[in-house]
Amino acid sequence: MPRAAARPSAPPPQAQLLQWTERVATFFAEHYGLPPITGRILGWMMICDPPEQSAGEIAAAIGASRASLTTNIRMLTASGLIRRLTRPGGRTSYYRMDEGMWDAVIRRRVTSMMSFSAITLDGMKLIGPSSPRAARLRTAHEFFEWMARVLEQATQPDTTRKAVR
Repeated sequence: MPRAAARPSAPPPQAQLLQWTERVATFFAEHYGLPPITGRILGWMMICDPPEQSAGEIAAAIGASRASLTTNIRMLTASGLIRRLTRPGGRTSYYRMDEGMWDAVIRRRVTSMMSFSAITLDGMKLIGPSSPRAARLRTAHEFFEWMARVLEQATQPDTTRKAVR
């Protein structure tokens, strides 16, 4: 017997999308100290359709004022988590979260943190590496050196898989 063609599933109700977005906001607030609005924007940008949204569309979707949205979008854009784009002939800015963004942002942040090992090394030279007060510097330096080796050996994630398993 022939199989029927799979029908695309209906999009989840808006209330469920907003509940999930709120979970993202709570996660980033509890684990990274971000304001809830920032987490809501991140959550919404991960699941919105279409993937490019104006500030007005984002504000309407998550129930935020345009004023509070502007500051947070600026921070997310500066950090590379979302990007701003415009359309030819248009004056409206749109925002998008690219699929490969997480890898790029996290690697850039880890690399930045690892560069701190040069500063910790200078600090140990300044106060003496065997000084009791150098223990915190030494621990930080050893951690960042270890992290550099781990990242060097890490393989790139396979981002070619599109389907959720």
